Amino acid sequence: MKKRFLYLGLFFATALLLFIFQKPLFMLYNDSVGRGVPLAEYFRVMWHGASLDAAVTGYLIALPWLVTLISVWFKKFPLRKILTGYYALIALLISLIFMGDMSLYPFWNFKLDASVFFYLESPQNAMASVSAGFVILRILCILLLSGLGTWILYRITPRMLPSAKKKLLGSLGLILTGGIIFLIIRGGVTESTSNIGQVYYCNDEFLNHSAVNPAFSLLASVSKTKDYAEQFNYFGEAERNSLFNGLYPVKGENTAELLKTKRPNILIILMEGFGGAMVESLGGVKGASPNIDRLSKEGIWFSRCYANSFRTDRGTICTFSGYQSFPDLSVMKIPAKSRTLPSIAEKLAKEGYRTDFLYGGDINFTNMKSYLLGSGYQHLTADIDFPSSQRQNAWGVNDDITFDYLYDQLIGRKESPWHTAFLTLSSHEPFEVPFHKLEEARPNAFAFTDDCLGRFVERIRKTPVWDNLLIVCLPDHGFYYPEEGHPQDERIHRIPMLWLGGAIKQPMVVNKIMNQTDMAATLLAQMGISHEEFSFSRNVLGEEYTYPFAYWTFGGGFAFADSTGVTLFDVNADRPILERPAADKNRILRGKAILQSSYDDLGAR
Repeated sequence: MKKRFLYLGLFFATALLLFIFQKPLFMLYNDSVGRGVPLAEYFRVMWHGASLDAAVTGYLIALPWLVTLISVWFKKFPLRKILTGYYALIALLISLIFMGDMSLYPFWNFKLDASVFFYLESPQNAMASVSAGFVILRILCILLLSGLGTWILYRITPRMLPSAKKKLLGSLGLILTGGIIFLIIRGGVTESTSNIGQVYYCNDEFLNHSAVNPAFSLLASVSKTKDYAEQFNYFGEAERNSLFNGLYPVKGENTAELLKTKRPNILIILMEGFGGAMVESLGGVKGASPNIDRLSKEGIWFSRCYANSFRTDRGTICTFSGYQSFPDLSVMKIPAKSRTLPSIAEKLAKEGYRTDFLYGGDINFTNMKSYLLGSGYQHLTADIDFPSSQRQNAWGVNDDITFDYLYDQLIGRKESPWHTAFLTLSSHEPFEVPFHKLEEARPNAFAFTDDCLGRFVERIRKTPVWDNLLIVCLPDHGFYYPEEGHPQDERIHRIPMLWLGGAIKQPMVVNKIMNQTDMAATLLAQMGISHEEFSFSRNVLGEEYTYPFAYWTFGGGFAFADSTGVTLFDVNADRPILERPAADKNRILRGKAILQSSYDDLGAR
C-alpha cells in the first residue's frame, strides 16, 4: 500500500508544482518587469494562488485515485500502461490552457474564460490579429510543455502495482484519501467553496489575475453559463426591485426635438474600437480624430457617452438591441437568447424601412450573422461579396473600400425610407492600413478610419441623399491606449456619439452621462416610436431621465459612474477595484442591482 500512497502523493505534488511555476512565466510574459513588480510579489502570487492550483490538481488526480483504488483487488496491476494516455491528454489540455491564457491576456486583460470557445469556432478570424510566427511558436511551446508533462508523470508512475495484503484496510485508507481530495477540490469544510476571489490578495489587478489558475477560471466561467437567473443573486426580490426601479425609464416625452422629420433615412456607423482614448476633443491622442472633432461642431454631440462592454460582439448587441452587457458571457454567441432581443432594425422594418448591414469582415464570426438576420436586417454584405484582391486586411476589407461601397450603395437607392448599419474594420489589430499619417501604428489606424469617415461625409453631403439623412456614429467599444491606469476605467469606456446629416435641426451638445445602449431608445423616441421593450435603454432626452449614470461590464466585474464619481467592482472578490473620487456604497448597490436584474432578464428569455 505504501507504493500506492507514495504514487498519489508524487502525482499531486508534481501537478501542483507545475501549476505554481506557471505563474512567474505568466507574469514575465505579460511584462511584470516593465510593470515594476518586485521579486517578493512573485512568491506572494505563487503562495496565494496555490489553493486554486490544489483544487485543479484535485480534479486531475481523481481518475488516478480511482484506478489506484481498483488496483488493490488485483495481483498485478499495470498502472503505468493504463494511465499513460490520460497523462498525455491532461498534459496537452493544461499546456493549451496555460499558453492560451498567457498569450490572450495582453489582448483581453482578464483571465481565460468560456468565451474562448466561441472564438475558436472561427479560427481564421480568431488568429487575424497575430502573425503566423506567433501561432507557430505557441504551438511548438504547447507540444514541448505537454510532452514534458507527460514524461514527468510517466516517470513517477509505478510500472506494476502488486496486490495489497490487506485489501479491505487498504481500500478504506484510499477512500479516506479520496475524502481529502474532495475537500481540497471544494476548498475546505466551510460554507464558502473554491472560487476565483479567494486568491486575490492585493489592489493590483495584474497580481490578482496572475494568482488565478487559468484552468479553474475556464471551468468556473463554463459552470456559470448554465442557469443565468441564478447568478449574482445579491438581493431578495423586493430589495432588488427597490434598487433597480426607476434606473431605466421607458416612457416620457422628449425635452428636445433633434430631427426635422420623423422618418429620416438612417445610417448607423459602428466604429471598431474608436473610443475616447483616440478622440482628441475627449482627451485622446492628438491627430487621430480630426474629422470626428470637426464634425462634432455641426451635429448632435453626445459628450459623456460610455460603452457598455469591451468586445465587438458584445458592443454590437448593446448598440442595436439596447441590451445590457455581461461580465462573463456574450449574448450574440447564444442564438437562443439573442433572437429574443428587441432591435432597432426590427422596429424600423415594422415602420416600412428597408434594412441592410455592411461589414468588410467575416459576418459569421461570433454568431454575428445569426444575430443580424434574427434582429431584422433584410440584407447582409460581408467580405465574401468583395473581390479577393480587396481583402488586404487580416480581418477582411479595409475601410476606404467599404466606405466607397457604402457611398455608391446609398446614392443609387430609389426606395425610401431605409436603414443601413455599417461596422468598420481597419482600427483593429494588427493595425495595418494603407495610410501613413501618424508615426505609431495603432493611432495611425484610427486616423485612417477617421479620414475615411470624413471623406465619406463630405461626398454624401453634396448629394440629394443628405437632405433626409441621419448618420449616427458611435464605437462598438473603447480602446486601451495608452496602456496606463486600469484597462476598464472610464477613460477607456468613454466613447464619442455623433448624429449628423441633413435631418438634424441644428447643432447641439448633450453632456448628460449615458451609455451606448441608450442610443436605441433615444433614436426611437425622436421618431415617435415606442421603445418600451428596450428595458435597458433610456431616452436620455426624455423628461423621465432624471438620474444620469453609466454602467459597463468587463471580464470579472462591472463599473458604475454618476455625478458623484465612478466605482469599478470585482464580482469574484466581491469588492471594489477602484473608487474615485471617494467610496460610495450607493454606486455599488445600484451596480449590483443592475447586474442581478440583467441576469434575471437573460434567464427569463
